[in-house]
Amino acid sequence: MQDQILRKLFLGFIQIHILHHAKKEPFFGSWMIEELEEHGYDMSPGTLYPLLHSMESGGLLEREDRLVDKKIRKYYKITQRGIEVLEEACKKAYELFKEIKD
Repeated sequence: MQDQILRKLFLGFIQIHILHHAKKEPFFGSWMIEELEEHGYDMSPGTLYPLLHSMESGGLLEREDRLVDKKIRKYYKITQRGIEVLEEACKKAYELFKEIKD
């Protein structure tokens, strides 16, 4: 039970992290896996790509297919809706952090 609760909680953190980077510049999935690993998240392609597709379906991300080294690579960037969600999430996260930090 505790693992399921933490998984849901971390999934929200991961989505905020994804939106944060998508706002900076377009990224591709394997780069994001490495970025998340640097922050202690163990994310497999089988977990990340469905999450990215869900965020794309939800209007938070847009996908652009680019030809890189004769292969199609999917790049993700933030949408206007994603920016709005990220801004609201950051406000809520900051308020929560201020409350629980002590």
